[in-house]
Amino acid sequence: MVKLSGGNNVAICPMPVTLVGSIVNGHPNFMAVGWIARVNMSPPLVSLGLNHGSATRSAILENKEFSINFPSSKMVRETDYCGLTSGKKIDKSNIFTVFYGNSHQAPMISECPLSLECTLIESHDYASHTCIIGEIIGSYIDESCLTDGKPDQIKIDPLLLTMPDNTYWRIGEKVGKAWHEGKSLIDKD
Repeated sequence: MVKLSGGNNVAICPMPVTLVGSIVNGHPNFMAVGWIARVNMSPPLVSLGLNHGSATRSAILENKEFSINFPSSKMVRETDYCGLTSGKKIDKSNIFTVFYGNSHQAPMISECPLSLECTLIESHDYASHTCIIGEIIGSYIDESCLTDGKPDQIKIDPLLLTMPDNTYWRIGEKVGKAWHEGKSLIDKD
């Protein structure tokens, strides 16, 4: 198989598309964010890559709290809108039904099947973006998205993003069980 150079600016794909919630100018605001990853188990930490100029970045650094909401693929239009518009110019507080957990600085979206309430742990500035590290202090999931008491990705139907083609996707089929499929290779040793 021939391998071609993909350059050094290749995105990991697919990425979950999230709606990061914060309070901007006294109102709930939501920004579409694809650069997100879980970075620690205990305490449960997540990282976000936010553009230096975004209202969401400024609000998180000021208020120290935020939410991460996982829209379903059915929410593609509203999610894309939140990525096309800035909370500096547009009041996005009426797009969704907003609810709060323990924090009043981390607005969450009722229409999203999964929402995480987070506190800011640290931030790191890079050339174009700030890496926000947050601790998950609460999670809220639609009961209809659980199977045997655990989140079911098919039922959540998360919106996914690939880059550099900038295309939205939905999850595909299950192909195996983690920490199980490779056991047959261990047994050969």
